[in-house]
Amino acid sequence: MKLLFSVFSGCAAATVPLPAFAAAPPQQQIELFHRLPETRAAALAGLVERFNAQSKEVRVVLSQADWRGAAPHLLILEGDDEDDFVAGKPRFKPLHALMRESGVALQTLRPPAMMTRTPVDAQGRLLALPVGLSTPVLFLNRDALRRAGMNPDTTRVDTWFELQETLGRLADTGHACPYTVSEPGRVMVENLSAWHNAPVATAAGKVHVPSFNGMFQVKHVAMMASWTRARYLHVFGHQAEAEQRFASGDCAVIAAPSASWVDFRRTGKLDVGVSRLPYYEDFPGAPQNTVADGPALWVAAGKKPQEYKAVARFVAFWLQPENQVAWQRETGYLPLNRAGLLASRSELLGNDLENVRVAVDQLTHKPATPQSSAQPVVERQKVRRILDEELAGVWADEKAAKEALDNAVMRARNGR
Repeated sequence: MKLLFSVFSGCAAATVPLPAFAAAPPQQQIELFHRLPETRAAALAGLVERFNAQSKEVRVVLSQADWRGAAPHLLILEGDDEDDFVAGKPRFKPLHALMRESGVALQTLRPPAMMTRTPVDAQGRLLALPVGLSTPVLFLNRDALRRAGMNPDTTRVDTWFELQETLGRLADTGHACPYTVSEPGRVMVENLSAWHNAPVATAAGKVHVPSFNGMFQVKHVAMMASWTRARYLHVFGHQAEAEQRFASGDCAVIAAPSASWVDFRRTGKLDVGVSRLPYYEDFPGAPQNTVADGPALWVAAGKKPQEYKAVARFVAFWLQPENQVAWQRETGYLPLNRAGLLASRSELLGNDLENVRVAVDQLTHKPATPQSSAQPVVERQKVRRILDEELAGVWADEKAAKEALDNAVMRARNGR
């Protein structure tokens, strides 16, 4: 292509040809939608910026275009959004197929049985990239323990009875909120059941139905109700409020997602310790393993082959070792491949990834069983909401533990 420009001299004009240059191929633009919270959104923006800086052919842009309209190429979804997205006619391109067709290796760990099953097909292949995995762990305000006369390095909270002793000392020394839980249903039913190898679903023909009202679940919720009456446990209306109460120092101990580590440390106000969830010593086989869950990166269906090749390049970039380490440090999420897993064990990173070490140890404490594996019929957002609504009656001392759990199971089975 020749470019022309005019040179004016007085009233005369002349055209001078320029050398011909090959036009640069247009960049392939990939749109990425998400609703990650502020701190994780900043980490994602940093990842996208690093990718764009080294990519001449592909550019990723963060988009507000939701999948309900003209779907962007990539969507990070969880909760109700993810449940709606995967329902009905497939709106997604399976990740394992996209990477294979694009000739790009998918360098991830094999999806474990204790991982949420939504982004995995019946053959154990990834339908989406689980970029935001976490599992509930115990966080402790080490300064609060010191003020209560305890040494945070030697105070044991491995069992529920050890934790009860610790909370009692906190309460006796004037701490108004010894313990809180950010997601009661997810912690007390999904994860503590898996941690004790207690079933939360039973087979009904070819399908599984919720059955999380067994002896173990009733026993634990009843004990938590007694803690509420004793003012050891304070349950707040929303996950965010519980975590804010801990981050501000109002509450001394919290059971919360392992990824919350970065939020608690970012405030700079707390000396935070992290420990595995407690277990009951008198429950045979405990502790077992907990369950991992969180947002996943989905690829929209109906895009062009060259767009899918561009998506594959971005996914491969995300899984590079240095980007995996940065993602874990900045978001608190769990590793997706062996490189990230090894990084979490490295002493060079100090305690930056202490939450990841504890979470991985908890998830892999023992090989998962059918009872301790993730259960899709329970981990749906609607079921969690039902659980938290029924448990709220227990915390308000309006319902017994068994009544609340029986009601929750009935509502979950009826889809309401």
